[in-house]
Amino acid sequence: MLIREATAADWPAIWPFFRTIVAAGETFTFPLDLDVEQGRGWWLLDAPNRTVVAVDEATGAVLGSAKMNRNHQGNGSHIASASYMVDPAHSGRGVGRALAEYTLDWARESGYRAMQFNAVVATNERAVRLYRSLGFDVIGTLPEGFRHPELGYVGLHIMHRAL
Repeated sequence: MLIREATAADWPAIWPFFRTIVAAGETFTFPLDLDVEQGRGWWLLDAPNRTVVAVDEATGAVLGSAKMNRNHQGNGSHIASASYMVDPAHSGRGVGRALAEYTLDWARESGYRAMQFNAVVATNERAVRLYRSLGFDVIGTLPEGFRHPELGYVGLHIMHRAL
């Protein structure tokens, strides 16, 4: 697997799984009805922020994507954040872990002191388990902060890791 900078030419490969994941309403706080152009604006970030894709080196297929950015402005601008999406057709192959490790390295190399995830859905057990394995802690949970389409109101974790 190769992780590289995403380009506008990658969006047609990202959009199908982005749309599926967002419309399912189970893991992201994005509006459920984003169209292709709105989705592009939410995901493909301008510098100094970054968006990357994980691609299969043999086929060139996009397996997943991550966006990484400053979490806060001003005197809080030393904290990074990131978001990840893995094409469900490629889940269970280590794509999410590789993307998360990549973003941690990026944040460290960019001089950030910590990474914080503002909205990890508590019922997204795979993500919570992955982030914990990478050294993140749940530093707070917003009770009923997320309206899951099947489970109703569930917690929304804030997760943090010093770099």
